[in-house]
Amino acid sequence: MLETSARLLRLLSLLQAHREWTGADLAERLGVTPRTVRRDVDRLRELGYPVNASPGTGGGYQLGAGAELPPLLLDDDEAVAVAVGLRTAAGNGVEGIGEASVRALAKLEQVLPGRLRRRVSALNEFTVPMLRGPGRATVDASVLTGLAAACRDSERLRFDYRDHGGSVSRRVVEPHRLVCTERRWYLVAWDLDREDWRTFRADRIEPRPPHGPRFTPRPAPAEDLAAYVSRGVAQAAYAARAVLRLKLPAEAAAAVVGPSQGALEPLDAESCLLRTGAVNLDVLVIHVMLLGCEFEVLEPPELADRIRAARDLLGRAVEKM
Repeated sequence: MLETSARLLRLLSLLQAHREWTGADLAERLGVTPRTVRRDVDRLRELGYPVNASPGTGGGYQLGAGAELPPLLLDDDEAVAVAVGLRTAAGNGVEGIGEASVRALAKLEQVLPGRLRRRVSALNEFTVPMLRGPGRATVDASVLTGLAAACRDSERLRFDYRDHGGSVSRRVVEPHRLVCTERRWYLVAWDLDREDWRTFRADRIEPRPPHGPRFTPRPAPAEDLAAYVSRGVAQAAYAARAVLRLKLPAEAAAAVVGPSQGALEPLDAESCLLRTGAVNLDVLVIHVMLLGCEFEVLEPPELADRIRAARDLLGRAVEKM
């Protein structure tokens, strides 16, 4: 039985590695008769693998695409390549696949042999990525996979957290979800000491195991967690906050206002609200001017005063030119 199972795995690996095999070639590779190959192919089909067969002298066996993704077999080099690719996607926030990359990486690293894990770690440690956008925060992939696993397993997390000012505090949380933007990763979790939901930047988290025990997940703080985190990082984290009416439809405004820059709310076909923030009003003036569209300051009134002062200063500079 063990010999048959090993042969089935070997046959599956051959079918996944090559587009098409003749029955004679498979029999030679496996050291069995063509009749045994046919029986093994039937067993693979019973397990859900869509193995197509074409008759005749030029025919052979080919692994087709099924309705569901069957388990894949990877050799050492393939496993290393996939792990490195997933680390790159997870660490660089590739749009649309970052979160899925972390989940897949967590599954792969769980079964990756030690010798291969060392190869992946060495390549990751001694490679310097050149494509890194301004303001992009790097996060260790092992931290991300650990956070993802804790969310999946509903296991309490202990970690040191460094805030915006550099102060470090010890946190014990019930992790809920990871949320990623084009530049950063965030953990949404219930903070046990503060008895409230909190959003943590993953690059500021330093895990302090052991973790646990397990917990019963609470209802999420919002149905749209992406919007929830966006509001938090664009406003609540800053001392200066503002509400503007942009003279742009919300869809057009979304092209110039990223999720970490503010929260948009449609008003009508020609305008929308922007709720945003910055470390102070002067930085907020620059942020608003860089939007490149017409706007109206709804609050605070002090922001309108700062914008008038900037207008007068720029006007005087132009007059002297």
